[in-house]
Amino acid sequence: MKIHHVGIAVESLESAVPVFAKLFGRAPRSEETVEEQKVRVAVFDLEGSRIELLEATTSDSPVGRFLAKRGQGVHHLTMTVPDISKAISELEASGIRAIDPQPRTGAGGERIVFLDPRTTSGVLIELVEEK
Repeated sequence: MKIHHVGIAVESLESAVPVFAKLFGRAPRSEETVEEQKVRVAVFDLEGSRIELLEATTSDSPVGRFLAKRGQGVHHLTMTVPDISKAISELEASGIRAIDPQPRTGAGGERIVFLDPRTTSGVLIELVEEK
């Protein structure tokens, strides 16, 4: 496994993107809306990983609820796996549960699954299948 990206919840991409562009010395590689996750995403490529800024498109979305409860900040850590279905099975056999039983489509069309933070020491971890 390796770190794929860190997701950061922000109130507004319009406000946050210029700040991170200054920090990283570059514009985001892409911006897109992921309807299934109810989120707008700005992706910054870094050396070997990336940062994704996440803006909720609705207040009842996972990111919207996170912002209402905790405010802006680190939302999740994403790790790569070669076979997401196999990883889910192996983790669930060891007591780590997936939030959704089947992978979903994330930013860039990647297959993803989030793990239940109650089973990962309070950290929201996303798995993404390597392409």
